[in-house]
Amino acid sequence: MKLKALVVIPAYNEADSIEEVVRQTLPFCDVSVTDDASKDATPEILKKLKSEFGDRFHFIRHESNTHIPKGIQDGMKYAVAKGYDWVITMDAGLSHDPNRIPAFLEFEACDLLIGKRSITQNVPTYRKAISFLAARVMNYCLSKGIFDFFGPRISDCTSGYRRYSKLAFTKIAEYPLESIAFDFHMEALSIVSLSGGSIREVEIKYVFSNSSFNSKVLKLAIQFARKLLLRKWKLSPAYP
Repeated sequence: MKLKALVVIPAYNEADSIEEVVRQTLPFCDVSVTDDASKDATPEILKKLKSEFGDRFHFIRHESNTHIPKGIQDGMKYAVAKGYDWVITMDAGLSHDPNRIPAFLEFEACDLLIGKRSITQNVPTYRKAISFLAARVMNYCLSKGIFDFFGPRISDCTSGYRRYSKLAFTKIAEYPLESIAFDFHMEALSIVSLSGGSIREVEIKYVFSNSSFNSKVLKLAIQFARKLLLRKWKLSPAYP
């Protein structure tokens, strides 16, 4: 029996790209977009797409901005309610190529499949450096011992192009998330890994575009990594 997948896309003021992302994605999967209180034409575009595609397209409207974690979590809750087998998360700004979705669908079963950004375009050097360091820190946080510095050896811990199993997205859908922004990808990874879930990677191309990543978001990611480190060193309650 063919497994049923839902692509979940959080969106905030993505009028320039969201229609193209949805249209390119629907040939492969059903789509759910969480409109996180956009102030541009995003809501009108989503209503038009809903009228055109019916049950294959779903959107959620947040009346106040909740950022990435709540946007993805609400999409996962919808996937749970509708009985989907996989959730694939994607960016709304065409940084992730929808034509790569078949590679995610055809990959072997696992709890979390991460799109490893093997080929990149227009990515600033500082972003590459941050991603590299984040991977080193996260692998250590997820390792089995204090002196295991390499852990599961995941290459790309912060990529948002991912496939979650039903077990994984069901757990995350109801989880009391602590993350606020891009640190969601770190928290979701930690939830799956520290719960004993299987994690794999598949190569993708990543095109850097306008990003809401800034110094505040970086600070939040560092704070979350610190929480994981403290929990690993048993200075705070076990996690998750």
